Amino acid sequence: MLTFFLVSGGSLWLLVEFVLSILEKMQTQEILRILRLPELGDLGQFFRSLSATTLVSMGALAAILAYWFTHRPKALRPPCNLLMQSEEVEDSGGARRSVIGGSPQLLTHYYDDARTMYQVFRRGLSISGNGPCLGFRKPKQPYQWLSYQEVANRAEFLGSGLLQHNCKASTDQFIGVFAQNRPEWIIAELACYTYSMVVVPLYDTLGPGAIRYIINTADISTVIMDKPQKAVLLLEHVERKDTPGLKLIILMEPFEEALKERGQKCGVVIKSMQAVEDCGQANHHAPVPPQPDDLSIVCFTSGTTGNPKGAMLTHGNVVADFSGFLKVTEKVIFPRQDDVLISFLPLAHMFERVIQSVVYCHGGRVGFFQGDIRLLSDDMKALRPTIFPVVPRLLNRMYDKIFSQADTPLKRWLLEFAARRKQAEVRSGIIRNNSIWDELFFNKIQASLGGCVRMIVTGAAPASPTVLGFLRAALGCQVYEGYGQTECTAGCTFTTPGDWTSGHVGAPLPCNHIKLVDVEELNYWTYKGEGEICVRGPNVFKGYLKDQDRTKEALDSDGWLHTGDIGKWLPEGTLKIIDRKKHIFKLAQGEYVAPEKIENIYIRSEPVAQIYVHGDSLKAFLVGIVVPDPEVMPCWALKRGIEGLYTDLCINKELKKAILEDMVRLGKESGLHSFEQVKAIYIHSDMFSVQNGLLTPTLKAKRPELREYFKKQIEELYSTSM
Repeated sequence: MLTFFLVSGGSLWLLVEFVLSILEKMQTQEILRILRLPELGDLGQFFRSLSATTLVSMGALAAILAYWFTHRPKALRPPCNLLMQSEEVEDSGGARRSVIGGSPQLLTHYYDDARTMYQVFRRGLSISGNGPCLGFRKPKQPYQWLSYQEVANRAEFLGSGLLQHNCKASTDQFIGVFAQNRPEWIIAELACYTYSMVVVPLYDTLGPGAIRYIINTADISTVIMDKPQKAVLLLEHVERKDTPGLKLIILMEPFEEALKERGQKCGVVIKSMQAVEDCGQANHHAPVPPQPDDLSIVCFTSGTTGNPKGAMLTHGNVVADFSGFLKVTEKVIFPRQDDVLISFLPLAHMFERVIQSVVYCHGGRVGFFQGDIRLLSDDMKALRPTIFPVVPRLLNRMYDKIFSQADTPLKRWLLEFAARRKQAEVRSGIIRNNSIWDELFFNKIQASLGGCVRMIVTGAAPASPTVLGFLRAALGCQVYEGYGQTECTAGCTFTTPGDWTSGHVGAPLPCNHIKLVDVEELNYWTYKGEGEICVRGPNVFKGYLKDQDRTKEALDSDGWLHTGDIGKWLPEGTLKIIDRKKHIFKLAQGEYVAPEKIENIYIRSEPVAQIYVHGDSLKAFLVGIVVPDPEVMPCWALKRGIEGLYTDLCINKELKKAILEDMVRLGKESGLHSFEQVKAIYIHSDMFSVQNGLLTPTLKAKRPELREYFKKQIEELYSTSM
């Protein structure tokens, strides 16, 4: 029993069991004598009167109690007072800053030898001892790894090869990268940084018009891409004379000679990435490293309206942003050389890239998924990552799947009971995965992520407090939430370690200040601690490429970035996102409505997987398009006496009524006004996705596309609900 207790990690339940076993061995008279111990004057005589078995049992009990008190789980020590996580900056008009770091100066870098993205990788190369860097796998195979030195060499060869193909070692040279997450993406990026070139990511789902716009706006003559099919897409643009500046396509994967000949006919050279690397190896050029103020990347935001906007980010912007993250977490969960990150979020977006930069800077490893999100769990089991960047939609799916498997009232009660016990620990600052509740309920969930995750970072969209609270307990690791946008590199606020409360996005990062400004049309006022969120600091971008008008809309004359999001300061100095300035509209009666706020409430309805709320200034009420969760909705319907297959349930009028009632209930509980509640819904059986053009690559709703796609259904909802 003693050995089992020590191995099990100090469970209180096992301690109680052991104490009871000791008491069973004692004679009743001896127990009574022990309980009367304060009345005894001669301790020596007292102990001599006890049997040998009792003395041994008492000694063992004392040892066990001492062990438990010294090894019991301890709360994480926060880096600051959690009741005051930010403070007002003097003479700043209400701006607030992080209290972490102790310096009034905004953080620009964490390491003196890592002030550019080129130096970041070189630092990782140095401290890793040429350890594994980039990993990839084939189906049902273990991960294969490229070492740091292999990656650095290939980057120099590719960069030298680009110079041999009429590219310049200059920040005026923009190189397009058009590929899914894979090692070659990082090699191409590092090649650009090694010779002071600028990376311009292209997305799979931007669409032909947007890709043409980006190539022409950024004067891109060279694109590095993964698949021949994408080369065909670009050649069609050239053949139509839509992108006359494109001259060189470099392919990561094999291609047929016919493609090369087609390129020659329209003046585009097509070469393999290996051929360009070989050329560079034979004609090696010394690196031309960039400076912190030099441009590193132009990240075109996919947006929901109009042409994409090219956010210009310098090396210093990216370094400042991830340095803020390092400063906040330095005393709690600092990155290590043995850290492993799973890469599946699009590399074309800054959230994934910043988290990866942290790993490279410390000599860690990045393993790429196979390219199919359905195989992500299999990839994670093979990779066993320690760092897991996610978006809230994936967390929601994880949460819903866990509870869908608790398919009886008893199972659900037990799961909720275990979660409450773990959440009580989390609220007291204890994060662990070796409690009795983990052994009984949560180990399988943790194993599905590889079993080694110690940090999850979520961003890109609002996260549900319910989901975050549950997963912090169930996954037994530190779960952080950040807030930001491409224009401030990625994040501008971040959860303070030790603050495991939900419903806010943390305090300002040490690399930026944040202030709120009045939004008169939505009745948000700074004197109430509410307003539009504005950011200023070394992580804020330089503007939009060749677009002065939209740059002036985003950046004011004092350098403040106006985000378009509405925030509220909480008493602890953390920021809560409460609304969105963009995408607001008036209803016929003159009331302003922010549909994204409403959607974030309705999405917590158990059967709802996706929701689009629509309004019209000529109408007096809102309607909605609902996509039910295929895994959850049938069980939810069955509890209400409604049976059928998923497709049949989607057209069941009784079920539609039940879902609408549940949404309205959530709306009332969350304080929605009557005009903010949808009055009618249409049930759609197919998920909104990047592939069908209804979501951006960061999984945000493309509202104009959704409005057009469901135009007929929306008209019917209004006509039948008047």
